[in-house]
Formats: sequence, structure tokens, C-alpha cells
Amino acid sequence: MIYFPNAKINLGLFITEKRNDGFHNIESVFYPVPWQDILEIIPSGEKTSFKSTGLDIPGNPDSNLVLKAYELLKKDFDLAPVQFHLHKQIPMGAGLGGGSADASFALRGLNEIFELELSDEQLENYASQLGSDCAFFVKNKPAFATGRGEILEEIPLNLTGKKLLLLNPSIHVPTALAYAGVKPFKREIDLKALVINTPIREWKGKVENDFERSVFQEHPLLAEIKEQFYALGADYSAMSGSGSTMLAIADEEFELPEHLKKFTHKWFEL
Repeated sequence: MIYFPNAKINLGLFITEKRNDGFHNIESVFYPVPWQDILEIIPSGEKTSFKSTGLDIPGNPDSNLVLKAYELLKKDFDLAPVQFHLHKQIPMGAGLGGGSADASFALRGLNEIFELELSDEQLENYASQLGSDCAFFVKNKPAFATGRGEILEEIPLNLTGKKLLLLNPSIHVPTALAYAGVKPFKREIDLKALVINTPIREWKGKVENDFERSVFQEHPLLAEIKEQFYALGADYSAMSGSGSTMLAIADEEFELPEHLKKFTHKWFEL
């Protein structure tokens, strides 16, 4: 079976407080986007294995979240061995949730292949054990996320017809470092209502990503890209997640200046 794990973007990201367990509570709108990896899962007569092609995945392949998803389910179910082949196309450490998507699609695929009959809620429970935003990719619909990002409320947000530009400037922003640079605080702004009820052109300066303050100080190029996107006609621009991918939402595609074309970038129709 072949699956197509997709990325997501953050529309606003408020870091509201640090928790006793060391994590942070957030408020954010998660929105699925069609930048996809390719995940093949086939039965194996031998042992379970994992290989990857496409973008190079740093670290030990044996610790990939796809394998961790298999091992998590195997604790509760008698799963036969499988072969995983992941063709990686979503940039890693980029604020797009690609690794989380791969893990959740692995859970969904194994549920289908082995006819486990797990509900979405059960899959979300497994997914949340793998990563804070993994649960989102079970239903894979626009959602207002709270807690660590695992508490999800589906919302009626439809950006169909809009154009989305994602640009990854090859800057690695470690998540721990990004969190270390922010000071959590609770806002009076209702982010969910703001995103649902306010025209996109009015999001600027309101639908904010709290990581931008510290990350932009460390990497001024990201702030420049954001302002460049607005100057070129974007209705809204921001950093996704803890970075460093920059996004722009617009009615029509626009031409990038030459010095930005060298970075990985893609336009999508939402």
C-alpha cells in the first residue's frame, strides 16, 4: 500500500505557558497543505525493515518515527513484519510537521493493512505518544490546537482557491532553542475566532507566531523574507512552527527576487 503523508502549516502560534512536565502549552491553527512524502508499506516474509530515499534524513534510521509507530502498535497487536519505504520530499526541521505526518500515516496504514479497526480517537491517542502534533494528521483537517498541540478542535476554515508559497531557506532552527527564546504569556486575543472570522488581509500583526521574535533576531534573513512576501502582494506571511519555513498566502502567484529563488520553494493551490 502507498500513502502520501502531507505537511501542515501553522496559522498563528501563541505560546501561553510552560508546563510542569517541561513542555509548553500553545494555541495554534493547524492547516494541511499538499507538500507530500511517499510512504510504502508492504508485508515482509522476514523482519520489519525501513529504508528511505529522497531527502537525506539525519540520525539513525532505526529510530525513525515510522518504525516507532509500528513498534507502538505491536505492543498491543500481533503485527506481522512489514517493509517501510519512505521517499522524503518534505524538508525536515522546517516547521512543516513532515516527520509527524509520516508517523501518523504509518499508524493509519497499519490500521488498514492489518484490519485493526481502530477509531480515529484511538489512532489519535497512539499518535500523541509519538509527538505533540502527530495526532493532527489522523483526521488531517483544519483544527485549533491547544495543549502541547495534541488537543484538537476541528474548525470551519476553508482556504480553497488561495495560493500558498512555502520557502525553506535551509536554516535549521532546533525546536528546543526556539522555545528557549520565548517568554510564554496568555493573550486576550481569541486566535480561533480571529482566523475563522477575519479576512486574511487583516491577519497581519494579529495572527502572529511567537517564535518569530527570537528566531528572527538570530536569523534576520527570515524577517527580510516575510517583508519581501508582503511587498510582493501576499495577503498574509509568517514563519510556520518553530521555523524556518516561511509561508505566504495570496490570491495569485508572484515572482520571487533572484536571491530567494536559490532556496527550496513551492507554490500550492489550497
